[in-house]
This record gives sequence, C-alpha cells and structure tokens, in this order.
Amino acid sequence: METLKIKKLHPGAVIPQPATEGSAGMDLHALLDAPVTLAPGQRALIPTGLSIALPHNGYAAMVFPRSGLASKFGVTLSNCVGVIDSDYRGELKVAVSNLGAEEYAIAPGERIAQLVILPVCMLPVEEASALDETRRGAGGFGSTGKE
Repeated sequence: METLKIKKLHPGAVIPQPATEGSAGMDLHALLDAPVTLAPGQRALIPTGLSIALPHNGYAAMVFPRSGLASKFGVTLSNCVGVIDSDYRGELKVAVSNLGAEEYAIAPGERIAQLVILPVCMLPVEEASALDETRRGAGGFGSTGKE
C-alpha cells in the first residue's frame, strides 16, 4: 500500500486525517498565532505548518474549499483548487478569499480547506496542425443544452 508522508514543520501543526470512513478528503487546519480577519474582497495566504511527500508522480494533492465556509460565509480558495505537485516539499499554504459581504475571522486551528489525493496521468505532448472533428466541435459555454 502506498503512503502519503506528512511532516510537521511546527509543533502546533495538525496532521490531517479523514473524518469518516467514506471521506474523500482530509481537513487542513490554519496554523496561526492569532486570528486573521478578512474583510469582504480580501485575500490571505494561511500557513498549515505541514509539508507532504506523495509516493510518486502518479499522484497530485489537490486543495479544495470547505463547502461550509463557502456556503455560510463566502470564504473560499483564491485559486479555486490548489495543485500540489508530487515533487513539492515546501509548506502547504492555503490562499483564501472572502467573497462574502461581512468580515470573517479565521481562528488558529480552524479547518480552512481539504486535501484530496488524486491520480495523475501525464501524457506525451505532440503539436498538431489539425484535430479530429467531433459533434460538439468548438461549441463553448452552454452549447450542449439550455443556457
């Protein structure tokens, strides 16, 4: 069985664990000395005090928003999904944005995002002068149904 190795960079860091047997992700906790208050529209980079080592380049770690923070307070990830490459060994930090109408204070130790490990398939890249035709073709947003 392959293993995700997690290193604490700070003694106060929290090692993420799945909350239930069916959990797809593991909560990442804010490693803060004091609350960080985000005004509406403000962004911040929140440290976790952790670094990871994926087993090999067939995996990537993805950082997703927590649905409760997003739906209740408008606090989500600045980059929608954070991608952690298999060869990155630095600290995991979470870029958060307050899209809500009110200030939001991130508390020390608060669960701010979730870490999901996914398989990655890197294909060889080949430049092409033409691509095969499909029924959809170049149809963009809303082209496959009602808008």
